[in-house]
Amino acid sequence: MTAHSPLADRAGAPSRLALPPSDLGLDWRPLTPVDVPALTALVHAHEEADGLPYRTSAEELAESLAAASLDAARDTLVGLDADGAMRAWTMVITYCGDETLVRAVHMGGVDPRWHGRGVGSALVTWANGRGRQLLAASGKSVPGRICVYLDESQRAAREVFDAAGYTPVRHYTELRRPLDETIGVAETGEGLRIEPWPDDDEPVRLVHNAAFADHWGSQPSSAEDWTSQRAKFAQPWSFVAVDEATERIVGYVETARYEQDWELAGYSSGYVHLLGVLREWRGRGIARALLAATMHAQRADGIEYAEIGVDTENPSGAHGLYASLGFTVVRSETMLSVEI
Repeated sequence: MTAHSPLADRAGAPSRLALPPSDLGLDWRPLTPVDVPALTALVHAHEEADGLPYRTSAEELAESLAAASLDAARDTLVGLDADGAMRAWTMVITYCGDETLVRAVHMGGVDPRWHGRGVGSALVTWANGRGRQLLAASGKSVPGRICVYLDESQRAAREVFDAAGYTPVRHYTELRRPLDETIGVAETGEGLRIEPWPDDDEPVRLVHNAAFADHWGSQPSSAEDWTSQRAKFAQPWSFVAVDEATERIVGYVETARYEQDWELAGYSSGYVHLLGVLREWRGRGIARALLAATMHAQRADGIEYAEIGVDTENPSGAHGLYASLGFTVVRSETMLSVEI
């Protein structure tokens, strides 16, 4: 078989996906929307145990369960103890827009009081099997990837994924800079202007897909995926760059407001979720102007820090840009995967 034979032939998908062993002491079923409050409490418990500097909100978890590409009845699993308390969970997410690479990303966690019982390993086995089924069901003859993103502090989880055959293939850094320092002027060259994020952002999605076409592992964002994770979207802090000759959007910055993390962090912040410039427009200071625009908007609202994440091998020179704007590395994350 070649590398691009049908994924159905290469994925090794189980014909029947067995639940984790009964001797783990948990009953298993899919997640439902009514589980969100209990799931949020469980997620916060294992995020705290892992020393993560953030807390996933109930709104974000509800959005994930409602995603167009997720079949919650088949793509999620939760383990309940004898008293009906939620002790473990996992979810496998795919993306409607994947074209040249089909991705199955899994996430999950275990109640810290249930660590050391093999529950995490069982969850990874189940999620890997479900990921293989999803890749096989895609009907595509392209590479496949089953992956997970782990913070540098998640050492116990890293051991579980290492043992399951996942290997690190990409590294990301999280950067931060204070907003009480000089930001600079949000100016572009002649013929360009910075505008607020439009209410109809379908044109921005198309620019995003084109701008990220040369980024490693990136796939087009479908209309469904583009709007599926907006619970923390901060439209007043998000901007586009427009070519005045054609009125075409050529760059954008999308920023989020994760207020639930501010007390834990000890400061308020805005997080640059996406920043992109069309390839033919790079080198004209557009990204710098967009970042300045969002930082000025955040500072005007009393925000103390700006944050952003970046692929360590980003091909667009992003690291140099961020460093020149005063961003410094505060932590890192690794993508571990099984490549198919």
